Parts: sequence; structure tokens; C-alpha cells
Amino acid sequence: MGRSLLSQFLNLSNACPRFTSCSISTKSQRAFPVIHRNYLPVAGGVSSHKCYCSVSAPEPTVSEGSSSSINRKRIVSGVQPTGSIHLGNYLGAIKNWVSLQDKYETLFFIVDLHAITLPYDVQQLSKATRDTAALYLACGVDTSKASVFVQSHVRAHVELMWLLSSATPIGWLNRMIQFKEKSRKAGDDNVGVALLTYPVLMASDILLYQSDLVPVGEDQKQHLELTRELAERVNHLYGGRKWKKLGGRGGSIFKVPEPLIPPAGARVMSLTDGLSKMSKSAPSDQSRINLLDSKDAIANKIKRCKTDSFPGLEFDNADRPECNNLLSVYQIITNKTKEEVALECRDMNWGTFKPILTDALIDHLHPIQKRYEEIMSDTGYLDQVLAEGASKAADIADVTLSNVYQAMGFLKR
Repeated sequence: MGRSLLSQFLNLSNACPRFTSCSISTKSQRAFPVIHRNYLPVAGGVSSHKCYCSVSAPEPTVSEGSSSSINRKRIVSGVQPTGSIHLGNYLGAIKNWVSLQDKYETLFFIVDLHAITLPYDVQQLSKATRDTAALYLACGVDTSKASVFVQSHVRAHVELMWLLSSATPIGWLNRMIQFKEKSRKAGDDNVGVALLTYPVLMASDILLYQSDLVPVGEDQKQHLELTRELAERVNHLYGGRKWKKLGGRGGSIFKVPEPLIPPAGARVMSLTDGLSKMSKSAPSDQSRINLLDSKDAIANKIKRCKTDSFPGLEFDNADRPECNNLLSVYQIITNKTKEEVALECRDMNWGTFKPILTDALIDHLHPIQKRYEEIMSDTGYLDQVLAEGASKAADIADVTLSNVYQAMGFLKR
């Protein structure tokens, strides 16, 4: 999730024959928007992971999950196992999850399968996955309200990806900016097929759970487009009467998810460049605050972060992106309103404000760091949480997967 966005647009109505060849109701014959194809993996900035934008499917979908969640909409989200979640991942995704879990049925997972689309450290993958899961819990994700699990522990993710791959036009993937750029830089012989097809796995991550909503940043809304268009395509190709003739219930196979936009100000920018998102891929660790950074490290990074020479401090001045970013971070971690922060800081200089921001960050992150150490000291507890989360997730995912196999004509197991 912490990569800058690039623009490339594609009108799917020209790429997908179903919009002109099929007979569907007036309600379903909506105008399809221009699609952004810079579809990035989940991750936090949360990805992480993180992707995703939509309207509801025209036919009702069978409700999966426990009876206690029947009246609550379902949310899924995840971040890559970096082993070092930063402030952007936390404020942009994970912190929002804590409030979402009280209102929705929630599934939060570590997308370890996405972590191998580019060269990675084999020795560190397992450790980074555990560290990320522990940080989820330390940040306040409550396992009595949310299912927390590892993506690869639910085999249906990979199975559904293969089935969806058969319905995904290669042109949709070839147009993706990230694949084209990375393959050009590294050379075709050094880029795996997974980098091209990971958007299909991402769609699988969402559609498996008949998700109603997917948390995305304002700048990431259109990352959800490929998922929703793929859901619509599969629903048309295999759903409805075709599925019913094969013994299924008919109607839509997949629910088509909506984006859930987090509160304004949750998009955290780099400490060294106020126009770029905070990212784990940035070459300098000075550009980000990691959740497990020591007090001294946090103080040093804030002291050295990029600022400007304008008098006073203010929000929303296009010429002062770093000022807007640091004030926004302060606002979120102190739970103050934008108006309160603007009034408090308008006459401050950087020498006054930076120590205040540093103390606020340290105070906010200390309970998280303490809880993280407690969780990591009890590996049995963490293993149990992940096993139970995977079991609950699989119960939902397996129903969807069985429906897809049936609708696509496979012999029943």
C-alpha cells in the first residue's frame, strides 16, 4: 500500500463483449466508468494490500457466516507481511479497522501470497508474517469481533484465483502500469508471472468472502475496479439461469463490493517528501515512522524531517505539503478536530511544534509496542488466534468456492 499512483485509464465497455452481447435488465445496464488499471497489492497501506470500487449485485446472494452477523455488512482487508508496519499503514488502515470491527463483520488477514510476487527473503517471510499478525492485535484488533488469519492458511484463495484467471482477459492485465514498468526495468527473464496475475489473486481475496465493503483510501478507490468488473463478468458468464440449470440456486455468484473510504487525513505522506506516500519501499528509513521505532528513533526522524520556511503552521496550503502532512498526523493521533489543531498550531514555528508532535507519537505508540511484546512472548496464543481465524474464514470461503466450481460445470467432489 505505500506506492505512488500512476494514471492509465481503460474503458471496459470496449474490452468486454458481455456489455453488448448479453440481454440484461435495465437495472443492470448501467454506464460502466473509465477504469484505473494501476491496480496495486494490498498492503499498507492497507497497504499495504492493500485495492478496490463498486455497486451491489442485482440478484441477492446467499448469506454466509454466523447468524449473529446476518444483519451486519462484511468487510475484508489485509496488508503484506513487511515485518515493519509504519505509521502510514497504521493510520491509513489498521487504526480504522479497530472502529470498523464494532459495526461490521470483519476479516483481516496477512497477505503473504502477495509478498512473493517480487524477490523476497525466504528466511524472513514466516517471521514477518507473525510480526505483522502480532501488530494487528497490538493495534487493537479484537479477535472476539474480527477474524485474523494468514492468507495462505486458507487454500481457497489460490483455488479461486485459478478459476478467476480463466475468466480474466489478458488485456486487462497487460495494461497494468506496475507490471509494465517493473518488467521493463528488471527484464522479462527476471519477472515472474505472479507479478502479472496478482490482481486476480487480489480479486479472489475479496470475492471469496462475499464482501460488502473494502476499506480503501480516497486515492485508491479505482483499485477495486478490476475486482468488481471481474465479479460482474463471472456472474454473467456462469451465474443466473446457467447456474440454476446445473443444480445451483441461480442469481449472482459473487456479491460486487463497494469501497469504504476512511476518514479524511488518514493518507500519511513521507517525512522526506510531502508529495509522496509514506512507504516501506522508500530507500531511506528516515522517510517513515515504524510502529516499533524506539523513542530516540522517533525523535530523530521528526527532528530531521522535511519542513518549510513559511511563518506559522496551516492545513491545506498546496505550497506546504509537509506542513499539512505533519499537522494531519498530529490531529489523528491526538483525536483532536482539524479546527482545534489549526487554532493550536497556527502561531507555532517548527522548533516548537516538532517536540510536541514527537511526544504525541511516542505516547500514542507506547501502548502498542508494549502489547506487541506481550503477544510475541506467548507464541501459543498467537498460533491459536491465527488458527481460529483461518477456520472461520475457510467456513465462508469454502461455500463460495463450491458455488463457483458448480457454476463452472465441475464434477462435484
